Amino acid sequence: MSAPARAWQRMLSGRRLDLLDPSPLDVEIADIAHGLARVARWNGQTAGPHVFSVAQHSLLVEAIGGALEPGLGAAERLELLLHDAPEYVIGDIISPFKAAIGHSYKAVETRLLAAIRLRFGLAPSANAAMQRLSKRADRLSAYLEATRLAGFSQVEAVRVFGKPDRVDADLAALLDPWPTAEAQGAFLARFHALADTLADGPAS
Repeated sequence: MSAPARAWQRMLSGRRLDLLDPSPLDVEIADIAHGLARVARWNGQTAGPHVFSVAQHSLLVEAIGGALEPGLGAAERLELLLHDAPEYVIGDIISPFKAAIGHSYKAVETRLLAAIRLRFGLAPSANAAMQRLSKRADRLSAYLEATRLAGFSQVEAVRVFGKPDRVDADLAALLDPWPTAEAQGAFLARFHALADTLADGPAS
């Protein structure tokens, strides 16, 4: 009788993450930052000398979400920052291909995200309001990336991603692709700033 196919990945931290049954205990933020900084958005089809990484995209989505809803607390901002965190092990698959793969990809992604959220003190899944905000911020991020980096015309981007929301925020620096080490460091720094705020709790 043959042994079951391997479904785990060894991380640089030494953790062994089971992709089909992930445990929060095997999730480390250093692994997430390392992986996301090396995963290219748009399959690498973006302008500039560096890829536009999922780590930088995550920072952009968090900034957009905060601009759309200025009253967000640290927990909600952390949710936005981690919205694509499963991609540190399963990669960034463009939406048309996700649709072709179907439910199996989504199921793996959902289990990974739940483990990641639990590891960092969040509920296994976002509430309806946060899901809506995350989708709005992600959609606007995709529109901006598409038109500024990935060769889409504005007409084509509106057709694919919808008419963009207006936000009162200067996002230019977040749309200039960074070297891998810079993206990794910025993602980690932002995570720790939010996590430290949560750990401190409300002011007395």
